[in-house]
Amino acid sequence: MFAQEGIGHRAWLPALVAVLLSGGAAEPETRTYALEVLPPEHRTMTDPETGAELTFLTTSDGQDTNLYFHERSWLADGSMILLYSDREKGGLMGYLVATGELIRFQSPVGALGRATAALQGRRVFAMRGDDVLELSLSYAISEDPHQEPSTVTVDERTIATLPEGGSSTALNENCDGTWLAVSSSHYAHLDGPGIIVVNVATGEGRDVCRAGEPNVRDSHVQWSHTDPHLLSFAGVAQRLWVIDVRDGRPRNVYVQRPGELVTHEHWWVRTPAGDEQIVFCGGLHPKPTEDSHVKVVNVRTGEVRILGAGSWWPEGTPAEISKRNYWHCAGSDDGHWVAADNWHGDITLFEGKTTRARTLTTKHRTYGGGAHPHVGWDRRGEQVVFTSHKLGSPDVCIATIPQAWQDDNPS
Repeated sequence: MFAQEGIGHRAWLPALVAVLLSGGAAEPETRTYALEVLPPEHRTMTDPETGAELTFLTTSDGQDTNLYFHERSWLADGSMILLYSDREKGGLMGYLVATGELIRFQSPVGALGRATAALQGRRVFAMRGDDVLELSLSYAISEDPHQEPSTVTVDERTIATLPEGGSSTALNENCDGTWLAVSSSHYAHLDGPGIIVVNVATGEGRDVCRAGEPNVRDSHVQWSHTDPHLLSFAGVAQRLWVIDVRDGRPRNVYVQRPGELVTHEHWWVRTPAGDEQIVFCGGLHPKPTEDSHVKVVNVRTGEVRILGAGSWWPEGTPAEISKRNYWHCAGSDDGHWVAADNWHGDITLFEGKTTRARTLTTKHRTYGGGAHPHVGWDRRGEQVVFTSHKLGSPDVCIATIPQAWQDDNPS
């Protein structure tokens, strides 16, 4: 099934063709089914300290969490927000923005996961076992969801079946919608960790990074938001690695010192000169009292700037210092903002042009326990999504940036 395809690459066949060649029975390439629709449970409030509007999409006693900040949570038209829940009727779910109803992504042949919303259309990419799926959604919105639920229907297409080993990251789609990326800590055909890309239209797949190459790791795999050929992943001794999938050669774009913290990167917008950028968190003081600034690195030149400065002082306790530093960061696709969270569940915005800081919302986590916010962006740079403990258990929350802030933020 595998054929050599140049340095660092190995091609493999789409699911249906591979099964037929091996003599097995092929699963249907497409199927249509309805999704279960659950009543609204959302709740809104205004942050008393900042004035930001908060909408808790979930309020159950279970563990409800947002998609990781690398993935697209909002469908392209803003009609649904994806999330996960460990409730009895949970798993991959969606929040229907028009009504507040919750949608359960459960297919007739098993649960779906490792999802991201597609770049365009009412589509979601997800996995069921080793199958890579495209889910096209259609809605009939209820006028009164408490009396009669909305209906949501899925047209499911099997894009490809991954080699044995099981994926360890969510799917991630590149910026022109042609490729998906995913990785595993142990693909059998690679005899170790590796990263695979899959062509969305044809199901063709190939390896772009495998065991034996330097610093291969199975986490934080994500495409550039501005270049369809650039893919990044978290390395071992060095954190920030970028691959041009056309040649498959990993490149360390920021060389960190021994003991230096470099963590939780996210692709951002291009520089005026046309260079790609990645925002990340990091500093020089080691754990448990680490400083951690919000930084941005020019992927071509390696130049690094601080967008949001953290703090460190010798007498500070870990809890005190973590209040003044950042752990995850993500930039809006319009370049106007970078959002960052800390271990206390505070979320800060930095203006993309001036780097001025604004506290958006606070106290969504208790230091020392609970899910991290993992703050991510909508498609228009108007809202962020995160996990909040403010109501007593993990819930998915969105915060809307006040319009006055948007008006005052130079483009």
